[in-house]
Order: sequence, then structure tokens, then C-alpha cells
Amino acid sequence: MLNALTIDFEDWHQGLEIPPSGWTGLEDRIAFSGQRILELLSEAGKKATFFVLGHLAERHPGLVLEVASEGHEIGTHGYSHTLVYKLEPNEFRADVERSTSLLEDLTGKPVLGHRAPFFSITNKATWAFEILAELGIRYDSSVFPIRNYRYGIRDAPRWPYQIECRTGALTEFPVSTWAMRRWQLPVAGGAYFRLYPYALTRAAFRAINREGHPAVFYLHPWEVDPGQPRLDLPRRISVPHYWRLAATEGRFRRLLQDFSFAPMAEVLGVAAP
Repeated sequence: MLNALTIDFEDWHQGLEIPPSGWTGLEDRIAFSGQRILELLSEAGKKATFFVLGHLAERHPGLVLEVASEGHEIGTHGYSHTLVYKLEPNEFRADVERSTSLLEDLTGKPVLGHRAPFFSITNKATWAFEILAELGIRYDSSVFPIRNYRYGIRDAPRWPYQIECRTGALTEFPVSTWAMRRWQLPVAGGAYFRLYPYALTRAAFRAINREGHPAVFYLHPWEVDPGQPRLDLPRRISVPHYWRLAATEGRFRRLLQDFSFAPMAEVLGVAAP
């Protein structure tokens, strides 16, 4: 079964809840980590969806073009990496529109998919779906069916589903969880991929596939960059960000060997109109 392989294409400091005003002066490492991700995917013969941050695309257009030229799908991760539920609807519209315009002008292809920073489409921000549909986004992958201090819609469906909007239908591909009796274990990637033993991730993906469903996996380029700067941050941020970064590459290689993957649009059967 084909599973969806996704990369949240952002630099290390953009995943630390630091606002854009605080990014100035921080070391830029996306050229290194981005290239490493591309090398690992090329070695494994896998294609992915890269949810590209608009701010990054504006500063590294050549790198984004290289991603696209290697056959990977380009989706949007918004422009400013701001939590959706901290934006007003008009601010969210402008943020996504700025990002998609940048990416479409750069690649010459329509942007079909969106993923919110920190999976931040929650019950406080379901209005975002209407805006995404209005902007021509065909699918979203921002809903995490768990409860977390930053994200999550606990009672959301676990499998891809349609959201009917005034301007058309939008497909939501929730981030993967493993049903464990009365609760859902988040197993889709990122910090969970580093915190858990690899055997648990493998067992979870096999269980999801046995149920007849594709899983979705996500990773950030900075997760294969153990040499990134270490900032003094609250433990709730520093522990999931920095934990076992040196182990990511080896685990990612194993995952790419153990499962079949494709870009999210291909798994969902979504194409440009």
C-alpha cells in the first residue's frame, strides 16, 4: 500500500515557536539539511510532498526549484509559520495566498496541498478550511486526531475525509495515529519518530496498512541536522526538538526501505483541475 511521505520544509529555528521577528541573525542551515533530505530520498528512489514555507522559498528559490526538478510535489506550509488559531481569517488568507503565489510563480505549477504550521487547524480555527477551498487548495493535512498543547482535534476522523465548503470540497488527510484501546497514539513522524523505538513506528504503520488505509509520515529537514545550534528554551519545546537528532537519518533510511511511499496528492488521487 502507498503511504504519504511529506516533508515540512522549514529551517531549524522556524520550528521553535520563535516569531519571524526573532529569526534575524540566526544561522541559516536549510541549504545543508535540505540537500541531505534530497539525497536520502534519491538514494531510496522515493518521491515526497514538500510543504514549503513561503518565507524560506523567498530566500532560497534555487533550493525549492531543485526540489521540484527532482519530481517532488510542492505544497504550501504558509508564509510566516504562525499558528493558524492566532491569526484572524483575513490574516490567514493573506499568509497562505502570499505563499502559494510565490511557489506557483517559482515552479509554474499549481499548489494543491496545504499543511498548517504546528498542525494548528484546531476546533478554534475550522474557518480555515473555507479559506483554503476559496484559494484553490484541493487537500489539507493539518488535523491531528489527538490532544496536544499546540494542536489537535481529538475526535477528528483518522482517515482521509471530505470537507464540504461553500466554494467546493476539500479533502483532509489527518496525521496518522495508532488506535490503542481508548486513545490514539501519534505515530506519524517528527518528534514522535525520534522519541519512540523504531520498532513501534514500524508496527503502527503495518497496523494502519492492515486496516486498509494509507499512513502519512512527516519529517523536517532540521531533524537530519544534529549540528544545528542549541538554544536555551523551555523544556516543552527543547526536548521534542533536539531529542535524538543523530538517530533520525538511520531510522529514516529504514522506514524508506520498509514501506512504499508517494507524494500525498498521488496517494489521494488529487490532480489539478
